[in-house]
Amino acid sequence: ACWVSAERWQALTPEQKGTFANICPDFVVELRSSSDRVQSLEAKMTEYIDNGARLGWLIDPQQRLVEIYRPGLAVEVLENPAELSGEEVLPGFVLDLRRVWD
Repeated sequence: ACWVSAERWQALTPEQKGTFANICPDFVVELRSSSDRVQSLEAKMTEYIDNGARLGWLIDPQQRLVEIYRPGLAVEVLENPAELSGEEVLPGFVLDLRRVWD
């Protein structure tokens, strides 16, 4: 899943909006499936951040881990968190992870 701010979306031309927009999201979420390799997902998350994403969550239900990616900061790893905050990127947004872990 991903999210692009309204301000950045509105800056696109109508033609760009009508096709697959060439824009990096502000916020991205990757949910690891049992067939995914963690290393490839970590590389993908780093690429998002390198291309302008402001916040990224890599959620690993098998290990009950969340890796939080932010520009200019080391990856933060949380073990079995009950919820995640959208921080300043998505103020007020909170993801309840209890259903993901169950």
